[in-house]
Amino acid sequence: MGKYFGTDGFRGEANVVLTYEHAVKIGRFLGWYFGERIGKKAKIVIGKDTRLSSYMYEYGLSAGLTASGADAYTMHVTTTPSVSYITRADDFDCGIMISASHNPYYDNGIKILNANGEKMEEETLLLVEDYIDGKFAEIPMAVRDKIGRTVDYVEGRNRYIGYLISTSKYSYKGKKVGLDCANGASWSIAKGVFDALGAKTYVINAEPNGCNINIDCGSTHIEHLQRFVKGQGLDVGFAFDGDADRCLCVDENGNVVTGDHIMYIYSLYMKERGKLINNKVVTTVMSNFGLYKALDKVGIEYEKTKVGDKYVYENMVKNGHRIGGEQSGHIIFTKYATTGDGILTAMKMMEVMLAKNKPLSELAEPCRFYPQVLKNVRVKSKPEAQNDPDVQAAVAEVEKLLGENGRILVRESGTEPVIRVMVEADSDELCEKYVDQVINVIKQKGHIVYDV
Repeated sequence: MGKYFGTDGFRGEANVVLTYEHAVKIGRFLGWYFGERIGKKAKIVIGKDTRLSSYMYEYGLSAGLTASGADAYTMHVTTTPSVSYITRADDFDCGIMISASHNPYYDNGIKILNANGEKMEEETLLLVEDYIDGKFAEIPMAVRDKIGRTVDYVEGRNRYIGYLISTSKYSYKGKKVGLDCANGASWSIAKGVFDALGAKTYVINAEPNGCNINIDCGSTHIEHLQRFVKGQGLDVGFAFDGDADRCLCVDENGNVVTGDHIMYIYSLYMKERGKLINNKVVTTVMSNFGLYKALDKVGIEYEKTKVGDKYVYENMVKNGHRIGGEQSGHIIFTKYATTGDGILTAMKMMEVMLAKNKPLSELAEPCRFYPQVLKNVRVKSKPEAQNDPDVQAAVAEVEKLLGENGRILVRESGTEPVIRVMVEADSDELCEKYVDQVINVIKQKGHIVYDV
C-alpha cells in the first residue's frame, strides 16, 4: 500500500484527510497520464455514492480530468460494480468510483479502476501519489480544442441494470424479497432489477439524504433487515453496503447468512454442476473455521489470502479460480465481474434457491460456525501497536490457551487507523475474554486513541 491509496482506494474524512484539492490533482494526473499512453483524448467514467461530499469530489475530478484534456463521463449515483462493468464493457481507459463503502457518511474515498474494471495497478497509483506530493513534473494544461468535456452518462447505469437482468436464469415470480439499500448507491438500482425479474420486492433504507448512508442500516446493521424479513413473512432478504459491492443475506427465519455461507452455498452448487474450476474457493484469513470444515466435508478445496478483495481477486486471476470472497459479503464471481457485486451476489443466492427449490436456511444449514468476536480499536499508529512486544506476547498467550480449539487474528485495517482483534473459540464468553485480554494490553501500552 502507498501513502494515500490503501486496499480500497484513497479514503478518509472528507476535506480533512481526503480534500477537494486531492480530487482535482487525481483528475489532472489521470487525464494526462492516459492521454499520453493512448495518444489521444482519454475517456474516463466516474460514479459516486450518496454521500454529501460525493458531489464535491465528482466536480473536482471532472475539472481535473477535463483540464488535462480527458473527457469525463459521469454516471452520477451508482454502484462500484456498475462502474467496473461499464469501464470494461464500454471501452473506457479508466474508471473512478467515489465512495467510502461501509464507512460513515463523513468519510469518503476515491477508487481507481483500470480498463478491465479491476483495481488500478500499484505502479500507477504510486505515480498518482508522487503527483499529489509534488514529486512529479508539472503537467501541462490542455488548451483550445484539446480541453476535455463532461458527458452525462446515466445510460451506463441503465446498461448495467440490463446486464444484471440478463444474467438471471430464473423468474422470481411468487418470491417475496426484502432489500436493505443502506441509503446508498443501490437504492436506484436493486429494486428495479428484482421487480423486472418478477419478485414482490420490499425495500427499506432507500431514502438517501447525503448524511444517512450506512447509518443504522445496510449490511453493517443487518438486525433491521432480520426483523423486517420476519415481520413481513418474506422468503429472503439482502442487505447491501454504501456502494453495493457487498451483500449479506437473511433467511426466511430471520437468521443472518454471511459471506462465508454464500461461498459455501454457491461453490457447492457449482461443484454439483461441474462448474467449479480447480475445485477451489478463495477466502481470506478472516473466514470462519466452520466454512473450512463444511468445505472439507463436501470435498471442496480452498486458499487463504490477506484480508481485502484486492488480494482475493489477484489470487483468483493468477490461478484461474471462479469464486472467492470475504466473510463480510464481498463475493467475486469472475465469470460475471471483476469486483465484488452485492446485487449480483443476491441474484446468485436466488438462483440456487430456485434451482434446488430449497429455502436459504436449508442451503446454509451445513455451515455451523464457531462463535466469533471481532473488535476494532482506533490507534495512533497501526504498525507500532501491532509490533509492540507486549501486544505480541499477549497474542501468543491466547494462541497457547486456545490450542486447536480456536484461533486469534490481530491485523491492521487497510482503510482505517484501526487494529482489528478477532477470536474464534468454543463459546462467545471465551471469545470476549480473549479479545479483551489483548485489547487491554494495547490500551495499557498507550496505543489506543478511542474505541470504535
